[in-house]
Amino acid sequence: MTHAAHSEYDSYRPPEPPRRRRRRGGGLGSRSGRPGRPGQAGGGDGSREMPMVEDVEFSSYYGRPVVKAPPWEWPIGLYLFVGGLAGGSALLGAGGSLTGRAGLRRTARLTAVGAVGVGLPALVMDLGRPERFLNMLRVFKPTSPMSMGTWLLSAFGTAAGVAAAGEMDRMTGERLPLGRLRPLLRVAEGAGGAGAAVLGAPLAAYTAVLLGDTAVPTWAASRKGLAYVFVSSAGMAAGGAAMITTPTAEAGPARTLAVLGVAGDLIGMRFTKEQMHPLEAEPLETGGAGWKLRLSEGLAIAGGLGTLLGGRHRGIATLSGLALASASALTRFGVLEAGLESVKDPRRVIEPQRERLEKRRAAGITDDSITTGPRPAAPEQPGSDSESQVPGSAAPME
Repeated sequence: MTHAAHSEYDSYRPPEPPRRRRRRGGGLGSRSGRPGRPGQAGGGDGSREMPMVEDVEFSSYYGRPVVKAPPWEWPIGLYLFVGGLAGGSALLGAGGSLTGRAGLRRTARLTAVGAVGVGLPALVMDLGRPERFLNMLRVFKPTSPMSMGTWLLSAFGTAAGVAAAGEMDRMTGERLPLGRLRPLLRVAEGAGGAGAAVLGAPLAAYTAVLLGDTAVPTWAASRKGLAYVFVSSAGMAAGGAAMITTPTAEAGPARTLAVLGVAGDLIGMRFTKEQMHPLEAEPLETGGAGWKLRLSEGLAIAGGLGTLLGGRHRGIATLSGLALASASALTRFGVLEAGLESVKDPRRVIEPQRERLEKRRAAGITDDSITTGPRPAAPEQPGSDSESQVPGSAAPME
C-alpha cells in the first residue's frame, strides 16, 4: 500500500479526528437510515471535512507573516549610524570654517570622510556584490529613495573627500605630491566643504524615508516623524564626536548641536510613537529593540546634561561625547531591529489597516481607491418615483 508524500505544510494541519467505521449500504433505503457516501444513494454529509485554518479575527495564511522582512542585518544598522554621523559632521565642519575654528573644521571634516569610508563598505557588504551599488548609478530616479540615496551618498562622499584632502595636506606640512594642483585644491576644498554641508541633512534624513517607504509595519507607520528623529540623532552623534576630538575652546558649536540633537531626538521619538497604532509601536518598546531604545534615551539624557553642566571640562566632555555617540548608534540599531521584528506578527499588518479603513468609512470616505463599500443612498426627491431611480443616485433613469 502506497502512502502519499508528505509536504512541509502538513505540520500546520490540525490533527485529523479518528475515522468511524461506517455500515455498508448507508443509503436512503438502508435500515440504519444514515446517508451513504458521496456518489451513492444518499449522498455524503461532509462529516469528515475539517478546517485547514483556525477561525481567527484577522486574515493570515496559517499564521505566517503577511509581509516578508527585508534581508537586512547589522551592516545596514552601521550604515544608518555612520551616515548620520557623516552628515552632521560636515555641517559642523562648515560652521568651523565660517567661525575661524580651524581645529573644529579639521576634526569634523576628517570625521565626515571617515564615516563615509565606513558606511560605503557596510552598504556594499549588505548588497553582496560591489557592482550592485555601481549599477544603481546607471539610473537617476527621483521617486526611488534607494536611487536618490545612492546618488546622494556618492555626491556627499566626493565633496567630503575633497575637503578632507585639503586638511590632510595642511596636516602633513604640504608634503603631499600635488605640485601645481595645490592651489586648485585650496579652491576646491572650500567648495567641497560647503557642498558636503548642504548635503549633510538630506544624507542624515534619507535613510528614514527609505525605511518608511517599505511595507514593514513599524517603519511605514513611523514615516511622519522618523526623519526628525534621524536628523536629531545625527546632530547628537556629530556633536558628541566633535566634543571628543576637538579642544574644548573650539567645541562650542559642537556642544550646541549636541544639546539640540538630544532635545530633538527625545521629542521626535515621542511624537513618532504617538502617530502610530499601538500594535505598530509595540516593537519599539519591547524586546531587544525596546531595550536598545530605552538605553539610548538614558544615554542621551546623561550626555546632554554632561554637555550643559561640564562640557568645558575635557574629561566630562569626552565622556558626554561617548554617551551621545552611543545613544545615536543605539537609536539606529533599535529602529532597524524593531522593524524586522514587527513583520513577525500578522496582527501588526492587518488590524491597524482595518481600523484605519473603518475610520475612513465612518468619515464618509467610501469612493476612493483605499476605501471600498456601498455609497450612501441619496434621499428621495419629493414627488419622485423611487422605483425609477438608480440605487445610490439622485438622478432618475432614462
